[in-house]
This record gives sequence, C-alpha cells and structure tokens, in this order.
Amino acid sequence: MTARPAIGLCASVERARWGAWNEEAALLPRSYARSVQRAGGLALMLPPDPLLVEQPAEILDRLDGLVLTGGCDIDPASYGAAAHAETGGTSPERDEFELALARAALERDMPLLGICRGMQLLNVALGGGIEQHLPDVLGSDMHRHTPGAFADHHVRIEPGSLAARVVGHEREAVKSHHHQAIDGIGDGLVASGWSEEDGIVEAIEQPDRRFALGVLWHPEEDEASRVLNALVAEARSRSEAGAR
Repeated sequence: MTARPAIGLCASVERARWGAWNEEAALLPRSYARSVQRAGGLALMLPPDPLLVEQPAEILDRLDGLVLTGGCDIDPASYGAAAHAETGGTSPERDEFELALARAALERDMPLLGICRGMQLLNVALGGGIEQHLPDVLGSDMHRHTPGAFADHHVRIEPGSLAARVVGHEREAVKSHHHQAIDGIGDGLVASGWSEEDGIVEAIEQPDRRFALGVLWHPEEDEASRVLNALVAEARSRSEAGAR
C-alpha cells in the first residue's frame, strides 16, 4: 500500500469540556481531518510547540503539506497594530508557532493552504496587515451574521490563477464565518479571489511557489469543494518526487 501524504493541520488550544473534565485541550474541528482523509491524505494535528518555533524543520521534514486552519483572531502585535475593541480571544503562542511554520514552509516550497484565519496568518507572515472588524468597513456583518453558523455567499476567482485551478471554475459558492479580512497584501502575494457581494479579498496566493494559497472561506465544510483535494494531490506529487 502506498503511504498517504502527511498533512499537518495546525490546532488551537482552548478550554473544553468532555465527560467529567474541563481543561485546556488541543482542538480542531473534525471536518478538517475528514476532508484530508477523503482526499487520500494522512491528517496530523499540530498543537503549538515552542521548540518548533526555533526549529520548524523538525516537523516540516516529516510532512508533505501544511494547512493553517481557522480559529481565533491573530494578535495585532504580530502585524504592528493596536487592538480593535472587537478583536479578542487571541493566542500569541499559536500565532508565533504558525508564523514560524508558514515562513519555513514557504521557504522550502512545501504545499501550503491557509483557511480563514490561516489565510490572514499567511498574509501577516509576509508582512501584510489585517482589517480587524469588517462591519466598520462594510456596515454589516454578512460574513458572520450568526455566531456558530456559516454565512453563504459567492466568490469571484481570477482566471488562470492557482485559485481558479484549485476551485475548478471562476465563481464559487462558499461558506464563511469571520469578522476580519486582510488589509494590505503581503510581499510576494497577489489577490486572486473576491467576494461578489462586497469586494473583500477572499483568496491570495504566491505565484513563485508551486502551491501557496489562502482562502477566507471554509472549504472543509463543503464536501463538494475541491480545495483540500488539490492540496493533498500536490502533497502526494511532492512526496512521490522525494521532495520532502
């Protein structure tokens, strides 16, 4: 049996309850692992690890692809800004860990996918900023209208882009749950997808890398989405070529 490509999924650390317990846990919605597994990948959860901040190669040498997952707001100190009143629940420990992994993965041209927070973190990793509260800009909270429920809208994709190749067409129905977006695109990145309803940047990519893509929506919540399949396929190709 051919070994599945190993896909690292960055996890959050949150207080959680199960059984008789109420304590800190490394958490990740199961939809991420299921999407990777359906695509033929081996899903490996990566909680923050301070030693890997200094030596990211220790884990990246064992992976074929990396997913920066969704979750809490990024600490504005990571991109040199003061915190907005609506920015909260930040985890500097997680930010530091994932920024180190993202930069090292880009340096070695490892297949990299950022989802929601992960897209924003990819932007910050390359010097970009964050719009901290979209309702201040849009006058509405259409991208996160109900806490705990996904908002449905459409994204326009740039023809010929990596995002278009991954999605499979130039218009995609997506599921979103965020109140932040990118503000100033990071060095070497280009925008390749926009919300049809309000023009918010919904996809970014690094053209000089084989597969470095960020999407603001949640493809792991849509079984019809091809996004995670494409990431796993690229990781498999890399693994088979011995490029880890």
